[in-house]
Amino acid sequence: MNPLGRLAAAWSRLRPWQQGALVIGLGVVSLAALILLRPRPPLQQPPRQVPTVTTVPLELRSGHLSVRGNGTVRPSAEITLASEVAGRVVWVSPSLVSGGRFDRGQALLRVDPADYENAVRAARAEVAQRQVEVLQAEEEVVLAREEYARLQRRTGSDSTAAGGEQSALLFREPQLDAARAALERAEAGLEDASLRLERTQIRAPFTGSVRTESVDRGQYLAPGQAVAQLYATDAVEILVPLSDDDAALIPDLWDTRASGGGASVPVDVYAEYGDQTYHWRGAVDRAESALDELTRAVDVVVRVEGPFARSVDSPRRPPLLLGTYATVDIRGIELDPYAVIPSSAVRDDERIWTVVDDSILVFEPIRFIQEVEDSAYVVAELEAGVQVIVSPLPFATNGMTVQVAQPLETSSSTRSESTRRMETTREDGR
Repeated sequence: MNPLGRLAAAWSRLRPWQQGALVIGLGVVSLAALILLRPRPPLQQPPRQVPTVTTVPLELRSGHLSVRGNGTVRPSAEITLASEVAGRVVWVSPSLVSGGRFDRGQALLRVDPADYENAVRAARAEVAQRQVEVLQAEEEVVLAREEYARLQRRTGSDSTAAGGEQSALLFREPQLDAARAALERAEAGLEDASLRLERTQIRAPFTGSVRTESVDRGQYLAPGQAVAQLYATDAVEILVPLSDDDAALIPDLWDTRASGGGASVPVDVYAEYGDQTYHWRGAVDRAESALDELTRAVDVVVRVEGPFARSVDSPRRPPLLLGTYATVDIRGIELDPYAVIPSSAVRDDERIWTVVDDSILVFEPIRFIQEVEDSAYVVAELEAGVQVIVSPLPFATNGMTVQVAQPLETSSSTRSESTRRMETTREDGR
């Protein structure tokens, strides 16, 4: 019998489980032999991974910084108009309506003056009567002195009258003083009556507009009753909260007083109306003397004169309406030079990463000044055009090799749309 026949006979004599175990064993042995006898691949050095970075050229500027803030427009003065006298309303100005405009000193309301005119006439009559009494008292004083002089001549005495109260009574001087006091009281009464008559006509204390009104012709008013809410339109204010770091960049902040002398710090004010951004010029009026307890910010008040006046440069410019959310650029300190870079280029340790020789990353220290939206203002001893890395890196070491992607055209390309529109508006003089 050949070897294959003997092998088949031996296989047939095995039990099924023995056959299965034999097959599995042979498979494991074959797999182990293949693993042990496989050819080893040649060892190679892994390729070096060079990180790719995005850069922008460093932009240098000179001149004054702009401290940017935001705030809501509010009136410089707002009052509740009230009647000082009682009476029935006989006339209401057409300007005394919600949104009505008026000038300083313009009559807005008139109360029935009949009773007050009668009081003035009565007070004048009282003054006339008291004037007659004063004249009579003065004449009696003169007569008393002449009578006393004749008495001295008849008696041949050259002694003077007794002093003090006895002398005053002799010459009727107390009666004259009483008459003069009564006249003064009557004149004061005439002034009060005239003042009440004048107050029957309510006049505007400033140039402004009506926010709300609650009076009509024929209505009876009591003293102190409110009739309208008025606000001034000759100037408006914008309350701008700033951090203490930003406030420190404004020169002479604590000496400013745009409406009453003092240092003047110019401000550019921007507000949107429709799809346009419009520009107004203002000044820092004052800074609050205490930090805001909630925000820990310095509240700076910006004053804008003539917010409702037409602009020669921009005739279509709307009024700077109350409640408008405005952006302000306050002129800050002067630096020469300073750099403007995207905020993403500033690292936590107040450094920036630059690229030299198109491939070497170098750490450069900076002095951070301020951040305006997505731009950072810093002081660095670098030349204009140096490539600054703006993209993040998982790790970085000084002197490592990097690959620069296509640089952005300029750092200004990273500015927000609103910033570009404001700069365009400033150049166009809107």
